Amino acid sequence: MTTHGGSEPVFCTIIPPHVLDKLAQHEDPALSGPARRSLERDALERTRRRLTTVVGAPAVAPAVEADKPQRTIYDARHRTDLPGKKVRGESDKTSKDATVNRAYAGLGATFELYLSAYQRNSIDGNGLPLDATVHYDTDYNNAFWNGEQMVFGDGDGEIFLDFTIPVDVIGHELTHGVTQYTANLTYFGQPGALNESLSDVFGSLIKQYTLGQTAAEADWLIGAGLLAPRVTGVALRSMKEPGTAYDDDVLGKDPQPATMDDFVDTKRDNGGVHINSGIPNHAFYLAATALGGHAWERAGQVWYDVLTGGELKEDAPFADFATLTVSAARARYGEGEELQAVLKAWEQVGVRAL
Repeated sequence: MTTHGGSEPVFCTIIPPHVLDKLAQHEDPALSGPARRSLERDALERTRRRLTTVVGAPAVAPAVEADKPQRTIYDARHRTDLPGKKVRGESDKTSKDATVNRAYAGLGATFELYLSAYQRNSIDGNGLPLDATVHYDTDYNNAFWNGEQMVFGDGDGEIFLDFTIPVDVIGHELTHGVTQYTANLTYFGQPGALNESLSDVFGSLIKQYTLGQTAAEADWLIGAGLLAPRVTGVALRSMKEPGTAYDDDVLGKDPQPATMDDFVDTKRDNGGVHINSGIPNHAFYLAATALGGHAWERAGQVWYDVLTGGELKEDAPFADFATLTVSAARARYGEGEELQAVLKAWEQVGVRAL
């Protein structure tokens, strides 16, 4: 596997390290134990990801049929060897395991959005087979894209449930693969927050496309259904109202800002990539809802044009990305409402688009 630009490989998880760090310090071992083990596992997988890039990833076979997904689901059986035992392939009958079926459906939903809306054949644009492993480790509180495949934990049942439940989580992680094969944004600071935001944007669009929702009908939540009943919260993040997804005695309060006035300057979480992503997330929400209709059609098209257009630098700050969205809106739609919606959205979150 090669990546655009050849920069440091990225190991992307849906649950930020700072969330697991907080859980790991809890006095209840039922909460701290799984969090600590998840952090340890993430560290090992991050190292494996770097080594894989050094020695080279195994070659993948092209898709059997153009414009059709080639999905394979594996079961790790609560171990950590990847990919595990194959339990469902493309066009195989439905499994008795709901987790397997959700993973299979989520890979398909992601493939379908990119193909139908943007004529992109799988995440690399060339029919890359989509592999996923479920039931990874024991009480594993995360899901990740490791540069080659998706991996899902079952959650600890106390804070997080099965990570295949929200289709936008699946779409989010697979979109890290799209970014890997296109702009390959550096995973630190503002470009890292853009990397995370693009995954949230297209993860949300995948959910909206699957449900047939308009921008007005969508909940604009990332990871709804993932939090266990004991948690005071509705999701991992809110694009509509960053900072309101949860406010819990164990997890703490959602730290995402909605505008640059509240930008968080931190060295944790790769410079706040999961935190400050709330700002470009909110800009997309504002643009999409101002335009109305299906968000993947106009606002989504503009964001996709920037992600894949070749002009987005790996170390791009928010202002550069915003400027490119303005150019993309003008190039595709002229001086009409699309351009005005994009300009106003960035203005409202405090990012200056030139």
